[in-house]
Amino acid sequence: MISLAGVVLGRVYAGPLLTRLMVGAAIGSVLVSVAARRLPSWLVAPLSVAGLAGWTVLSLKLAAAHAALPGGLGAVAADAARNAVPRLLTAMIPVEPAPDTVLVPLVAAWLAGLTAAEVALRTGRVLLGYLPPALLYAGALYVVGPNADPAIGPSVLFAAVAAAGLAAPSGRPDRPGSADPAAGLAPAVRLRLFAAGAAGVAVVVALAALLAPVVAGQVDDRPVDPRRYVEPPQVESLDENPLIRISGWALNPDQQLLDVRTEAGASAGDAPRIRLAVLSDYDGVTWRVGATYRNAGRILPAATPAPGASTDTIRQRITVADLTGRLLPAVPTPREVSGARVAYDPATGTLIRPEGLALGLRYTVTSVRERPDTNLLATANVPAGDAVARVLRVADGAPEQLRRLATQLAEENGAPYARATAIQDFLAEHYRVTADAPSGHAYPNLAFFLFGPRNGGGQRGTSEQFAAAFAVLGRLAGLPTRVVVGFDPKGDGPVRAADASAWPEVLFDGLGWVPFDPMPRPDEEPRPVEEDFRPPPDTPPPSEVPEPTLEATATPPAEAAPASAGGRGGPGTPVLVGGGVGGLVLLVGLVLLTLMLLRRNLSRARLHRGDPGGRIAGAWRELTDALRLSGHPAGHDLAATEVAAQARRTLAGARAAGDPAAAADAAGGDVDELAALLNQVGFAPGTATPAQADRAAALAAGYVAALRAARPRWRRLLWTVHPGPLRWRR
Repeated sequence: MISLAGVVLGRVYAGPLLTRLMVGAAIGSVLVSVAARRLPSWLVAPLSVAGLAGWTVLSLKLAAAHAALPGGLGAVAADAARNAVPRLLTAMIPVEPAPDTVLVPLVAAWLAGLTAAEVALRTGRVLLGYLPPALLYAGALYVVGPNADPAIGPSVLFAAVAAAGLAAPSGRPDRPGSADPAAGLAPAVRLRLFAAGAAGVAVVVALAALLAPVVAGQVDDRPVDPRRYVEPPQVESLDENPLIRISGWALNPDQQLLDVRTEAGASAGDAPRIRLAVLSDYDGVTWRVGATYRNAGRILPAATPAPGASTDTIRQRITVADLTGRLLPAVPTPREVSGARVAYDPATGTLIRPEGLALGLRYTVTSVRERPDTNLLATANVPAGDAVARVLRVADGAPEQLRRLATQLAEENGAPYARATAIQDFLAEHYRVTADAPSGHAYPNLAFFLFGPRNGGGQRGTSEQFAAAFAVLGRLAGLPTRVVVGFDPKGDGPVRAADASAWPEVLFDGLGWVPFDPMPRPDEEPRPVEEDFRPPPDTPPPSEVPEPTLEATATPPAEAAPASAGGRGGPGTPVLVGGGVGGLVLLVGLVLLTLMLLRRNLSRARLHRGDPGGRIAGAWRELTDALRLSGHPAGHDLAATEVAAQARRTLAGARAAGDPAAAADAAGGDVDELAALLNQVGFAPGTATPAQADRAAALAAGYVAALRAARPRWRRLLWTVHPGPLRWRR
């Protein structure tokens, strides 16, 4: 039964090592108890713990060798003991069998075997002895969660083994006279007892096999994933926005950051780009990675290459020099990393080393470089919709000059690839690269870079401005874009700060992410921008250099997006059918009362229960539900500040249509404060205080009351019994 728990848990591990180690723990723990059954009970536990220590050391050594982890066994074991539980619950599926991911299942299996065997052997209570293996099996199912198919086969076998154990005759050989009670019976009687037991086992197994799929098919809800309760590894702001490091590296071009040796895959003169980070989120001030990192093993999840794309495998040995932070450089897209424990974001392909980089750190990374079929680019489309809303979003406040330039380039070039090429050529032909250009890629910085006077410092920048300007213009032109920060070495050997670069990428249907190069050609003199684009007289170009972007503001998280714009806001009008049917009226009254109580309990749970961060998020859901009830739902693509602006407009419109005196005057302006609290929760988890949660609850309640009071009287009555918020919960 303990071994079956290992089989169930092993379904989310890469390879059979975890299952084998748990089977060994199950056999070892039970055999120790069986061998020591005639010894005093107080001796068994120390003997079993000694066996557990030996098996654990051997297992950790095997797991460390399997994961190719550096360092001695003592250091690896100590690290596993400190971080086993959080790393197990934040590990990427499939989980790599490493010391920190096998320690907890291994120890749990041994202790379950020790407890179960002692209870069954010394007290003869087999059913009670089943409790530890059953708890271990349930724990394995919980840890797997929704990350594997239902374990119907192992569960049926688990029930069969349990039934067989109950049916088998048992005694207590450690005490005189406790032999098998059937030993003195006639052979015919013992045969009938055995046949009856076998028939009972067959019936139990058959019922389990027949009914388990039917019962499982009736369950619609997905199992809870325990990984949602554990915070994945976090990075500092410098790693969240490495784009701001480009200018600093440009001023120190000879600083050695890495040393790279290509072991296989790349030919001479074909040095691949090394990627440091992928930045997908832009809020008008800064680009951010916005990744969710999961602890990963040596083998990383494989991605399906685009149709028609050619791939080659590149293996490099990288040694860290002066590069700092946690971001781990690698050729895209990494598939195997040895020599360093890593965390990985599959959405962007960004790697980090949670402990941070250190001078002399050496690791080997094997990547699959994908090269799309360039012949298909001219006719390729770009994706749209919610799946790519993140890389299409344009933050509020884009200067009119940027919008006009993007519109002009898009109107002159219809196909997506033609639009991207036009933006690339425009930047390459009109602007100059200088190492001393000020850092910054906020809207004011980009406007000065694109339209500032050339004799006043405008129209020049580093790859930071070129890549950021391309990505923003591309999004304004309807292209899904992102910015990549990395290195463009000339070959094997030292990678210096002068090799650091940023480049934009565009997502095409069927081709994946395609890089573009908007950097000017070294042998061409840039043309004045006015030759191809001239701002209108009433919008003069910026004349002063904006302040460099030193710190970035937070991009509103995806979970801050309010309810879907597809929901209907106004409640339906109940129709009471009947003529004097008191029972129906009573039934409707009970339904309305139940809905009102459920709504009240929902609001109370959101605003007054849980941690401060959860209460602030609940207050935000109260506001977005109110917008939806009023018939003005906010879209998924809006940031929290944009939703707050819509909330103010909605309240102002409701007041204008109804009775302005019925609403609280200050409620509309306070939604901005609520949006700020929500952003704090999203980008600084754990910093919200109970006082801020109380403030958020008061702000949400005030706004909801104001919006409801501004509605017509009959809609106010239906507001409290509308079932929508009960169905919109997420």
